[in-house]
Amino acid sequence: MLFEKFKKEKYMIVGLGNPGKKYENTRHNAGFMALDILEKEWGATPFGNKKTATLSKARIGGKEVLLVRPLTFMNLSGNAVNEVGSYYKIPPENIIVIADDVSMAVGRMRIRDKGSDGGHNGLKDIIRVLGTNQLLRIKIGVGQKPHPDYDLADWVLGRFPKEDLPALKEVLKTVPDAAKLLLDKEIAKAQNQFNR
Repeated sequence: MLFEKFKKEKYMIVGLGNPGKKYENTRHNAGFMALDILEKEWGATPFGNKKTATLSKARIGGKEVLLVRPLTFMNLSGNAVNEVGSYYKIPPENIIVIADDVSMAVGRMRIRDKGSDGGHNGLKDIIRVLGTNQLLRIKIGVGQKPHPDYDLADWVLGRFPKEDLPALKEVLKTVPDAAKLLLDKEIAKAQNQFNR
């Protein structure tokens, strides 16, 4: 049975990143890495492609969840989220965005239910296109720039050093549990458990 035929409320989890091998395992692709974990943990099945995103689907706690990986570059993530959300009639309050955060150390996570884009261009574009900042988000710490003059683009498009990988792996393992709580609208519980 196709996703659009389900009568139950639908949800979407978007992992942000840049497509292509050039950007694999970069800090800016922490959202893609988290989506990889969700797809494996939840046994998600491929669900075809939209023009701007690849999709997989999973059933979690009776909820139908689309896992979305934009094929647009980071700065145009809003187009992908809007296309998929509009087509499958998923309202913004049922969208969870997973993104990297340069203000937090590697190994940290922060759950938010609204607010500014925090200087993240992918979130900025999603908020602009959807016309709301009332979006659930899971922010994955990727570490701060080594000094203020370091170019931000170079930093987020750089890869994690080996010494950061254990902490990154540990925080990514917690994403499925955090996402389940958000799907159940247990936002305060998720924040208490995972914000650190």
